[in-house]
Amino acid sequence: MKLFEEYRPRPIQFLENWRIDAWIIKVYGITYTEDPLDQILIESAREAIIERLKESASETNHYGVGFAGIHQGKTGKFVFVDWWADENELHHHVYVSQSEKPSELKYMTPTGLTACAWDLYLICHERRAWVEFVLMQASDPDMEGYLHATVNEII
Repeated sequence: MKLFEEYRPRPIQFLENWRIDAWIIKVYGITYTEDPLDQILIESAREAIIERLKESASETNHYGVGFAGIHQGKTGKFVFVDWWADENELHHHVYVSQSEKPSELKYMTPTGLTACAWDLYLICHERRAWVEFVLMQASDPDMEGYLHATVNEII
């Protein structure tokens, strides 16, 4: 097996909470380099997330909270949005665009594409936070604690 490139750490940075209708989405940026995220990509990600929540989330027994990753990768742009439903289930949706066309995000979930190694790190962080602040406190879930449990690391 030959790899094209050795592993190199990437920054994962909490950006902000987006309030979309009755939703609160924790938004993170992940970049191949330490360059800031492309503003067009951020705007396109927000549009895609709004649309996905309208199309899919109402069909789930959700809590109005979730998280999103906007990943400015080496060869493309990746966006994912996730939300919690039915206590412990994660709904995950993925979009991809070419690097030079960040506004042309395509819905990729039906292809089976899930996440890269850096996206999985963020998903694992969010899983830990959900378990700690919600599932382990079933009698009085701490949603504010969950929303404040963010990650800012280079991994």
